[in-house]
Amino acid sequence: MSTRAHTSQQAAARAATSGGLRVAAVQMASGPSVSANLTEAEVLLKLAAKQGAKLVVLPEYFAILGLKDTDKVAVREQPGEGQIQAFLSKTAKKLGIWIVGGSVPLWTEDPAKVRNSTLVFDDLGRQVARYDKIHLFGFEMGTETYREEATITPGDEVVVFDSPFGRIGLAICYDLRFPELFRRMQPVDLIIVPAAFTETTGRAHWETLVRARAIENLAYVIASAQGGFHRNGRETHGDSMIVDPWGIVLDRLPRGSGIVVADIDHDYKARLRQGLPALSHRVLA
Repeated sequence: MSTRAHTSQQAAARAATSGGLRVAAVQMASGPSVSANLTEAEVLLKLAAKQGAKLVVLPEYFAILGLKDTDKVAVREQPGEGQIQAFLSKTAKKLGIWIVGGSVPLWTEDPAKVRNSTLVFDDLGRQVARYDKIHLFGFEMGTETYREEATITPGDEVVVFDSPFGRIGLAICYDLRFPELFRRMQPVDLIIVPAAFTETTGRAHWETLVRARAIENLAYVIASAQGGFHRNGRETHGDSMIVDPWGIVLDRLPRGSGIVVADIDHDYKARLRQGLPALSHRVLA
């Protein structure tokens, strides 16, 4: 297991001057062992907490990226029960931070499928929000084929909730391609997008999509990604980043395991929205 801290000079300087709320995104290259993935996630969560982050986002499939797509079905959990959820709750309480569990495979009525669910735990270890991924990834190009609908039951609810960090909207990975989802979140201050973008699609579109969602919603975006080669032969793009409402990348990690850190400055966001009141200028709402 290789782990490294990553905090850009730009992010560090901003954190020192903004007086905002510090947040972090974790990047991993998860494998088929749930216990091994949770061990690495704990190291990275502790690293983020040590650097002052009060809200930390784990990537999609942080707990398992199996040798086969069906491996996640074998470890799916009932809501409120199971190893993965217990880890998130216990670690959030122990470190005194909010943790966004990028995605957890949860029970659904179909025995061959899961709900791909983002779970949010507060600093007391209580689950305060759940989002089930709505848009399921399908892709065929060359030798690459992905059909999430074969193992995932989609959600159908937009999830936005209030927190000490502002009003938060939740999305997962492929959701980034559907801007109407993010419009439905309004009003929203902070958008969280855990992901496992493929290298092919990520290289072409990841940064553009993440920054576009920040710009068009004048909101912060925390995009926590899988980034590297996986034991199943899959390659994910990485490039976890935190983007401000003007579309500026505050911190990023191109590849490998580690964290990115930045501060959320609501006064700065308010000034941008006052100077460019695009959200109030919408006509085709």
